[in-house]
Amino acid sequence: MPLAIVRTVADLRAQVAAWRRAGETVGLVPTMGALHTGHLSLVTLAKTRAQRVVASVFVNPTQFAPHEDFDAYPRDEAKDASLLESAGCDLLFAPTVAAMYAPDFSTTVTVTGVSEPLDGAARPGHFAGVATVVSKLLLQCGPDVAVFGEKDYQQLQVIKRLVADLDIPVEVIGAPTARADDGLALSSRNAYLTPVEREAAPSLAAALRDAVGRLRDGVAVDRVENTGRAALERAGFSRVDYFEVRDASSLAQLGPGPISGPARILAAGILGKTRLIDNMAV
Repeated sequence: MPLAIVRTVADLRAQVAAWRRAGETVGLVPTMGALHTGHLSLVTLAKTRAQRVVASVFVNPTQFAPHEDFDAYPRDEAKDASLLESAGCDLLFAPTVAAMYAPDFSTTVTVTGVSEPLDGAARPGHFAGVATVVSKLLLQCGPDVAVFGEKDYQQLQVIKRLVADLDIPVEVIGAPTARADDGLALSSRNAYLTPVEREAAPSLAAALRDAVGRLRDGVAVDRVENTGRAALERAGFSRVDYFEVRDASSLAQLGPGPISGPARILAAGILGKTRLIDNMAV
């Protein structure tokens, strides 16, 4: 039997209510589709924490700036549904833009602080779009747990802040970044890379790994950041939006000297026409 697909909030809530009546717990995995094994690992993790798993596929227009790739973003619902079914997902929620945003929609959820540096500075308005759509998905589904990938680490911290501040009764779980054999973090946008660019792309993970080692050896933050940016430029990145060492939870700036507590090093840059992001724990 193929995976059931619902497209309205009423149908989603009706199915979740039926599971609740049967005493079952519910997990949610929000995605923008173009699924790969990284997404499926989120479903697998959700299945260990809840008896039923809903995955949403919705390319959210409010988190794209006018010059970004909303229209070109890869979409293949049939393939996504097949992959989700194979991973043991119980329901696909695939709403239309009109179902998510009525013509008179006029509410935006803004998370200050953790959303402001890094991608918040490089992509103004992006995290307001993320926070708004995730708020809607959590309220529409009402899951016990929601799983997000650590590859989008700043997004994960924004969502954790959102859930804590608004008292949304859900446990937010971060799933480890899925990687190709050469270290490249799996991403739907990797499909944009040319063969030559794909060969260069693992240099991002390599620069992060090198930075983690240097920080653990006590090298000063500013030196590590400068070395990392230079490595990406040598590898062919035409622009490095950031290569920065940040506090692991608040994303506050660290340095310029050696670190003294839990940290995360985050990077983003343009390779060809593709913007790649990645991060690693220190």
